[in-house]
Amino acid sequence: MSPFFSKRRVSFVSGALLCASLVSACSAREPSQGVARGELRPQAVATTESAPAEESRALMAPPSPPPPSTPVAAPAARKRRDATAAQAPAPEYESAVAAGAPAPSDSLMAAEPPEMRRAAPVKEGKAMSALAMGGAAAPMPVQQPMEKSKQELADDKSAEGGNTFETYKAHAFTETAKDNLSTFAADVDTASYSMARRYLQQGQLPPTQAVRVEEFVNYFKYRYTPPEDGAFTVHLEGAPSPFNARRQFVRVGVQGKVVSRSQRKPAHLVFLVDTSGSMASSDKLPLAIESIKVAVKNLNENDTVALVTYAGSTRDVLPPTPATDVKKIHAALDTLVAGGGTAMGSGMETAYKHAVKKAAAGVVSRVVVLTDGDANIGPNLSPKAMLASVQKYVSEGVTLTTVGFGMGNYHDSLMEQLADKGNGNSFYVDSMKEARKVFETQLTGTLEVIAKDVKFQVEFSPKAVSRYRLMGYENRDIADNDFRDDKVDAGEIGAGHTVTALYEVELTGEAPQELATVRIRAKAPNGTEAKEQAFPLTRANLKPSMEAASQDFRFAVAVAATADILRAAPAAEGWSLATTQKLAEGAVGGDSDRTEFVRLIGQARALTTASARGR
Repeated sequence: MSPFFSKRRVSFVSGALLCASLVSACSAREPSQGVARGELRPQAVATTESAPAEESRALMAPPSPPPPSTPVAAPAARKRRDATAAQAPAPEYESAVAAGAPAPSDSLMAAEPPEMRRAAPVKEGKAMSALAMGGAAAPMPVQQPMEKSKQELADDKSAEGGNTFETYKAHAFTETAKDNLSTFAADVDTASYSMARRYLQQGQLPPTQAVRVEEFVNYFKYRYTPPEDGAFTVHLEGAPSPFNARRQFVRVGVQGKVVSRSQRKPAHLVFLVDTSGSMASSDKLPLAIESIKVAVKNLNENDTVALVTYAGSTRDVLPPTPATDVKKIHAALDTLVAGGGTAMGSGMETAYKHAVKKAAAGVVSRVVVLTDGDANIGPNLSPKAMLASVQKYVSEGVTLTTVGFGMGNYHDSLMEQLADKGNGNSFYVDSMKEARKVFETQLTGTLEVIAKDVKFQVEFSPKAVSRYRLMGYENRDIADNDFRDDKVDAGEIGAGHTVTALYEVELTGEAPQELATVRIRAKAPNGTEAKEQAFPLTRANLKPSMEAASQDFRFAVAVAATADILRAAPAAEGWSLATTQKLAEGAVGGDSDRTEFVRLIGQARALTTASARGR
């Protein structure tokens, strides 16, 4: 080839490469130019939400095609009337932050009508571009990636910086004449509230699907009178709604008997600690280690502790050791470092094998999992598969507590479902303050289960109540005809626990004194047959005004209503955070957690107002 043609060819190739790079650069910048911030918001039905802005910047990565969505495991069986209406989890959306666009904020949805807050789910294998999230373009197909190792897929998920939640459809009003029974299981989890608090403290409204009303309400302590005899007492109260003059709020409150630290049974705790690479940040493994130290400090001399870790493999770090041997336990904890994949299923089975050795009628045996919930390698990756492998240990009396840490790739749905299936409860720890609350009071103070498979059934009188709806507990629904089936699993109540549920009801205006009958069915801790109690809800339980109601009632209503507003529940359309804040302010009673809640409502109002003004 002549020098002339050789030079021309080099010039042509160079020019082509230059043009291609310019086109690529323009395309990469295009979503962040000429697109309103409101067009980049995440849709409310997405199961993966971007991390708060501060952590999103730390997790920012170059744009790359997202992997296909992985549906979250299906929730437990729904009540029959909701079975057809249950909403399946939507696929993950592509994070606008990861794509180089400004960090999206859920607060941008606050001023929109409910019909504008939902988007049709994207089919598996598709992804939403930054433009498509705002409705400016349809979802664009992406090329399916080549098959990767499980570790590579885990790295991809971490790079997306998304937290995974499961979407539950809020209860709608039910006409009493068509169905007068409302049946659900007890729930004492609090993880949802702690997670939402972290979002708000970092300047974001929590994702709508991260908000579970019952976990907001049950985060707080209520001054219910403890039982003089039996496992628990029931407290019923109602008052007119501050949002709708035609409606009433009704509360069902349960107080478990209190067992002092010196009176409770000896406990054997197996701490199962995630030491995978995703746990490296300061709000994960280091905080988990300090949390365990808090728990050990509050155990009794007859209690024992074991320590198992899992990452790429499972490791027995500490055999059963007396809780009084603090030096040995701390030394074992201080050896833990983060690194490797996450073989959570294998770790669970190992921990349960240790726990079942100590399980007996006179001993509390519990597995406590501390993790961000990111299970990505090894067998038994789903909650169903994990629990299936250890079901025989659960049936022998071993309970499970899941404690979540960190943001960015937190798998809330996995943690909540594991606790549900493992006859335990789920917490989320975002600070040392919360660690002390969970590991001093909620874990070590309530280790002893006083009632298991606790079910509630409220039978409304069609003559007195025209419509009703249960606020929250969507993932705890039980079929009405399973209420007296003692083989159907339900929730557990620990010593000192309170369980609160609220209904919104519309009365018929007729005169019957009895509005409803509240039934509670539960088994003794080691029993197989449940006992049932019934309590009448009458007009005497209804106060003439919200101001006349008890302080605890008013605060519980404020919390439940705030949660319904934050999750954009259709029945709460038109409700105001200003009203819930005022209601909560008048029911603080010097409690520090309640005072903090009032501040959080103020932050939520500010974020909502800023969004409505387009700032």
